[in-house]
Formats: sequence, C-alpha cells, structure tokens
Amino acid sequence: MVILPAIDLMGGQCVRLRQGRADARTVYAADPVAQAKAFRAAGAEQLHVVDLDGAFAGAPRHAALIARIVAESGLAVEVGGGLRDDASVEAVLAAGAARAIIGTRALEDAAALGRWVGRWGERIAVGIDARGGFVQTKGWVETSAVRATDLAKRVADLGVRAIIYTDTATDGMLGGPNLDALAEVADAVPGVRVTASGGVSAPAHVAALKALGRPNLWGAIVGKALYDGAVTLPEMLAAAR
Repeated sequence: MVILPAIDLMGGQCVRLRQGRADARTVYAADPVAQAKAFRAAGAEQLHVVDLDGAFAGAPRHAALIARIVAESGLAVEVGGGLRDDASVEAVLAAGAARAIIGTRALEDAAALGRWVGRWGERIAVGIDARGGFVQTKGWVETSAVRATDLAKRVADLGVRAIIYTDTATDGMLGGPNLDALAEVADAVPGVRVTASGGVSAPAHVAALKALGRPNLWGAIVGKALYDGAVTLPEMLAAAR
C-alpha cells in the first residue's frame, strides 16, 4: 500500500481538526512547505493536502501555497477542499497537483464531474466522506441520504478511477480505520483505486487494511498520529511494504 501523510491547511498553517470541527483545531506547523519537505525526507512519495478554508468557503483559498508545496517538496500531491466549479479544479491542477479531489460537487452535480473526468482523466479523484455509511458534504457540516457505496458506484460509472474514503467518525481519533466500511466501498467499485482515510495511526492498522485482501485498496492517509508523535512515517511506510 501507499502511505500518504496529510497536510490540512487553515490560515496558511498546517493544522488538524478533530472530526472535522473548525472549533477543534490544533496548529502543528506554521510552515506547510517545510512540513511537506520533511515528509519527503522521511521517505514519502505522495502527499494528501486539504484546503480546509476552501472546504468551508466553497472555493480554494490556498492555490499559491499549494503550488509552492508541489514545487519545493517534489511530492505527488493530491488536493481537496472547496473544488466545486471548473475554475477551482483548474486552479489546483495548474498549481501542479497530481490529483484534484472532488467532494460535495461529486454528489450534487454528476454532469460537472463527468465533464472534468472527460477533460482531466485520472487527475480527477473523488473524496467520499461518510458517517454511519451516509455521505457528508460541505466540510462535514451536512449529512445526506445517499449511501457511500451508491455514490462510489455512481462516480465509477462516470469514469472516476480514484476514491478517497474518509470515515468521519474515526478521523483524528487514532482508534483505527473503519474496516467494514472500507471493505464495502472497495467491493462496490473493484475497478477503482480506494484510499483509506480516518483513524489510520499505527502499523497494525496498515496491516489490518492489507489483511482485508482487497487489491484495489491502494493507500492510506495518515495525519494526526504523525504530528502527535504516536508513530513515525518510516514505521508506517515499512508496514505498507
């Protein structure tokens, strides 16, 4: 599996939110570019970046900073947060992002998602954030009546080949991923690369993901555990190998 360390941007800083709540924020690094370079030095090849200000505002707020992260770290960077129109998607891809992660718009506008996949192909990924199996949108503020597995099938039919699945109840809690939910999503879209997000915080969690035996379960995102010092990136990379 691939391990993607996470950088969440808010106010130009590297932060983590507890279960996506803006009022439960911890600042971990004042310089996200330096943090990205540190991840690269520790062995990372991929990076997961979320523009939290963009997610709450509905439009990207850190395109220039993301361009610096890409240019100076040398990492393959996937970016999400507020990508809800053509200009926003184009902005992050022009900044050098390897993949633009579509969240809310993937649920609300299939035509737009299909258009973006037609234009940018595999550089378009979809982020499915769910609680109790149901999709959440707008920075986890709203919970829909759509099942995560149904949305996964829908976007796969549009040509999406990468899904980032976040279980919002486990995010930032360090208790391990929702294995049952991840297995369901992976089984629903066997031709799509699925990345696990939420709760992945120890080598044992990576081993448990691998033990699911789903060949399309491609990667895992690790955030809070790295910043808190609960685990090191080399430890997680070793478990993934």
